[in-house]
Amino acid sequence: MNRDDEHRLRPKPGRVGRGGDGKATASFFTKVGKVARQHGMGGSSGSSIGPGVTSPASRLGGAAGRGVARGRGAAFVRACDLGRGWSHRRPGARRVVVKARFVRAAGQGGRTAAHLRYLQRDGTSRDGERGQLYAAGEDRADGEAFLARGHDDRHQFRFIVAPEDGAALGDLSGFTRDLMAEVENDLGTRLDWVAVNHFNTGHPHVHVVVNGRDEWGEDLIINGDYIAHGVRERASELVTLELGPVTEIERQQRLAAELDQDRFTRIDRALIEESQEGLLDLRHAPADQREIADRASRLGRLKKLERMGLATEAAPGTWSLSDRLEPTLRQLGERGDIVATLQRALSAEGMERDPASFQIHDGVPASPIVGRLLGKHLPDELGDGVAVIVDGIDGRLHHVSGFDPARLEEVAIDAIIEVGPREAGPRPADRTIAASVEDGTYRPSRHLEQARFEGAVPRGDPEGFVEAHVRRLEALRRAGIVERIDADHWRIPQDFESRAAAHDAGRSRQATIRTLSTLDLEAQISADGATWLDRRLIGRNPSDLVPSGFGHVVDRAMGHRRERLIEQGDAVRRSDGRIAYRRDLLTTLETREVARVGSELALERPVPFRASVDGETVQGTFQRTVPLASGRYALVENAKEFTLVPWRPVIGDRLGREVMGIVQGTSISWQLGKTRGLGI
Repeated sequence: MNRDDEHRLRPKPGRVGRGGDGKATASFFTKVGKVARQHGMGGSSGSSIGPGVTSPASRLGGAAGRGVARGRGAAFVRACDLGRGWSHRRPGARRVVVKARFVRAAGQGGRTAAHLRYLQRDGTSRDGERGQLYAAGEDRADGEAFLARGHDDRHQFRFIVAPEDGAALGDLSGFTRDLMAEVENDLGTRLDWVAVNHFNTGHPHVHVVVNGRDEWGEDLIINGDYIAHGVRERASELVTLELGPVTEIERQQRLAAELDQDRFTRIDRALIEESQEGLLDLRHAPADQREIADRASRLGRLKKLERMGLATEAAPGTWSLSDRLEPTLRQLGERGDIVATLQRALSAEGMERDPASFQIHDGVPASPIVGRLLGKHLPDELGDGVAVIVDGIDGRLHHVSGFDPARLEEVAIDAIIEVGPREAGPRPADRTIAASVEDGTYRPSRHLEQARFEGAVPRGDPEGFVEAHVRRLEALRRAGIVERIDADHWRIPQDFESRAAAHDAGRSRQATIRTLSTLDLEAQISADGATWLDRRLIGRNPSDLVPSGFGHVVDRAMGHRRERLIEQGDAVRRSDGRIAYRRDLLTTLETREVARVGSELALERPVPFRASVDGETVQGTFQRTVPLASGRYALVENAKEFTLVPWRPVIGDRLGREVMGIVQGTSISWQLGKTRGLGI
């Protein structure tokens, strides 16, 4: 071998895919997948965007595991050790309260739309105006577009972020954008979110709504510990960076403010965490000045809890905590928030009431409540249920929660309403089953033959019609009301309808709300139609009217309405001082108002108005609804004329379509079956 051979390059080909050390070389996606898994984004096997196309999230380890053990943000949780229950105990950390909720199929049924409307309601902004939606790059976000993007999402996330020092933050929107940018960085994906700032409470806070898909269109799965603690950690870091660390004087002042509060405080949480089997040992005084101050705060709070019956000094320096401590304090805090809400509603009207007249209903009211709708609000602003504040004619101010927002959309403030339990009565399906019983037995096959023969079934589907009745019987079987003999024989008791109605009434957990009048009392006094005040004047049982609060206001309004009826000749004052009303007062007033409104509408319509008569069949196109003092009316028009007839919920979805009904006095019986001209 000569000298040149020592420096000559001699390539030695190896196996494809291996480096110079003989080890396999990872592909690009393998390397990125490893990094993604290190950040908690476990692989998603089988997830795809379309046939044969795997999403980038899947190739890069997109999250598809359980939201607690895995999911986006898991790496941050492990790095900060949040799984053990992070709390604001780092020296100088600013406290931030974060509430979160996971809502399935939020885009269905208009729930998210109603939720956003309530978040943007009047009085929530800094200047008392309506709240404004904003997003990462928009000061005025398009709520409709946001709803459209999340309509088909499997779930949705809702957050309330409330910095303890929110009033000191100069730009709450800027803080929210910084926070969501940090969250996106932790989760490894862009988020589709909108937010609303609220200044209607003592602590400014932010509502953030996040759609349930990541930037690649897959379900957004977030680690459960990150939701519980990670968002709060990031928010605390940002507030601390903005305002600086909390000084010792500030910390002690805040703890001192919590000593006498009737709610669950951070001191209570610390007491529970430090206790062992319900016992707390404070016998040994610490030497550190800060620990001495904390011990004094704990002892002061324990004295308060002792007066409330939630703590007992078992021995000098040794305290026993009640098992009811946390739930009791949280319940008291919730009731305190409701009382504050009632006080704000009264203050907005310039009224004052004794708090003893406040009645907070934990469930459905036992008896109907009649009064003026004073306000609507979200008791749990993460949820969908709406609460109403009713100034009752019984002299009390009522708070009733649990209403579907969609059902309250058309109920206006100051309307006269009735809130009460659902009316107990048999369902139409129960009546059909009872009518099909032969010798105490219901047979689905026999019912199917009858349905096919008659043909009058919804959507022309007799099989589905009968199956719906069988499902109803299955539910009643589990309640012990009916008995299944075999697939085609059901034993039905004689009192089937009443027992089924009682079963439904017992399971109902939501109150009903009925509008008695859309007009306030002042408008009713001068109205020419049949008003709620008129019905009370001619009623024979006004014993539910209490001469205090709104009851006193109603009594005074009834007196003014009585004088109005006397002036227009619909009532006379007898020599003994008693008032005699026209025999057909309500019908006369209603007919008079319908004639006046019909004549006014005829000036803007292409066909003339004609009042309907008793027993007449009204047929035409349902054009619009017309609110009157006498109630809500439907404008039905055909090629020759139009008329006004009482509106009923049964035609609520038939706007612009053909309807037909038979007038019965001041009411109407709508014919919605297979009738000629209805087109259904």
